[in-house]
Amino acid sequence: MKCENLDVWQRSCRLSVSIYQYLQDSKDYGFKDQITRSSLSIASNIAEGMEKASKKDSIKFLNIAKGSCAELITQIHIGNEIGYIDNETGNIWINESDEILKMLSGLINSLKQSI
Repeated sequence: MKCENLDVWQRSCRLSVSIYQYLQDSKDYGFKDQITRSSLSIASNIAEGMEKASKKDSIKFLNIAKGSCAELITQIHIGNEIGYIDNETGNIWINESDEILKMLSGLINSLKQSI
C-alpha cells in the first residue's frame, strides 16, 4: 500500500506543513528545529514503514511514528506554555496529533491481525 493513499500519512504531512509555516519566523532555532523534526518524522516513518517488505517491519516504523507524535504533543504543550504557540493553534495541533495517534494504532492493529 502506498503511503500517499493513507489518510494518516496525508494528515501528518498537513500537520507538519502547518507547524513549519507557523514557526518559520521563530528565532529560537533549537525549539523550531526540534518541533519541526518531530512533526516531519511522523509522516516520514509512516512512509518508510509502508515500503517495508514485512508487516513486522512496517509495524516497527509505525510505532516509531507514534513515538514522534507523542514527542510532538509534548513540544506543542511546552511551546504553548512559553508563549511560542498560541492556545488556539496549540489545541488544534494537539487534537490533530491525538487523531493521528488513534489512526496509527488502528493501522498497527490491522497489520498485526493479518500477520
